[in-house]
Amino acid sequence: MAGIAAGRVVIVTGAGNGLGRAYALGLAAEGARVVVNDLGVGIHGEDSVSRGAAERVVDEIRAAGGEAVANSDDVADWDAGRRIVQTALDHFGTLHAVVNNAGFVRDRMFVSATPDEWDAVTRVHLRGHFCTSRHAVDYWRAQQKAGNPIDARIVNTSSGAGLQGSVGQSAYSTAKAGIAALTLVQAAELRRYGITANALAPNARTRMTDTAAFGAAMQPKEGQFDIYAPANTAPLVAWLVSEHSTHVTGQVFELLGGKLSLSEGWSDGPSEDRGRTLAPGEVGDIVNRLLASRRPAKPVYGTQ
Repeated sequence: MAGIAAGRVVIVTGAGNGLGRAYALGLAAEGARVVVNDLGVGIHGEDSVSRGAAERVVDEIRAAGGEAVANSDDVADWDAGRRIVQTALDHFGTLHAVVNNAGFVRDRMFVSATPDEWDAVTRVHLRGHFCTSRHAVDYWRAQQKAGNPIDARIVNTSSGAGLQGSVGQSAYSTAKAGIAALTLVQAAELRRYGITANALAPNARTRMTDTAAFGAAMQPKEGQFDIYAPANTAPLVAWLVSEHSTHVTGQVFELLGGKLSLSEGWSDGPSEDRGRTLAPGEVGDIVNRLLASRRPAKPVYGTQ
C-alpha cells in the first residue's frame, strides 16, 4: 500500500481496542506493516472476553489488503518486551517505530487508593512504556553500530490527566506525567542514534472513558462531527511514525477532533531575586506577587 508510512514497520501496543486499534488500522492504511500487540484484558487490567482482540484487528488489516501480525505479550514484562520486538523482526525483518499505547485505569480518590491499585496502574503505564521501547532501542543502536542508518520513532501516550492532573485519578495522572517526562529524556538521549521520541495526549472515546462520569458527553451526536472518535488521532500517529517527522522530537501533542495543539510543558515563570538569603517573614509577600503575575495554569480535571 502507498501512503505516508509506506515501508515502515511499527509496533502498536494495546492495539486490540479503542485508540490502539485506530492507530493500527490507520497505519496499515498508510502502508505500514504493523505488529498488533494486545494482552486482552479489561479496562481495569482484569482478564476479559477481549482476548483475541489483537487477532481480530489483524484480520481487519489483512482484509483491507494490509500486512499485520498479532502479539499478546505483556508490555510491562521485561522478557515479553523483547518478544514483542522480536515478533517484528521475525515477521518483517526490521523495525522502525514503537507506539506505546497499552494501559488501563483504576479510578480512585487519593484517600481511597490502595498500594496494589497504585502499583498496577503505574506498572502498565510506566514500566510498560519502558520494556518494549528499551528492547527496540537496543536493536536500533546495534544497527547503527553496524553501519546501518537509523530513522526510528518512539511515540508515547501521556494524557491531559498527566499534564494537568485529574480528580479521582492520582495513580493514572502520576503515571501519565511520568511518561511526558520520560519522553523529554528519551528525546535528549536518543537523538544521537537517529531515534526521535514524542508523546500524545489524546482526547478520545475509549473503553476507559465509556465508564467514566463524563462518558455520556463524549458519545457521538447525530449529524455532528464526532470530535471524540479514536480515528481522529490516527493521522497524527501515522505522521509521527513516518520519515517526514525526523526533525520533531521531545514534543507532547494534544488532539481533540481536528484541533491539534502543542503542549509547552513546565517552563520558568515569574521570579524575584533579592540577592541574599530570604527572611521567612518576606517569603509570603514574594509568593503572592509571583502568583498574581504568572500565567494561569490549566485547571485540574474535575475541579470546574
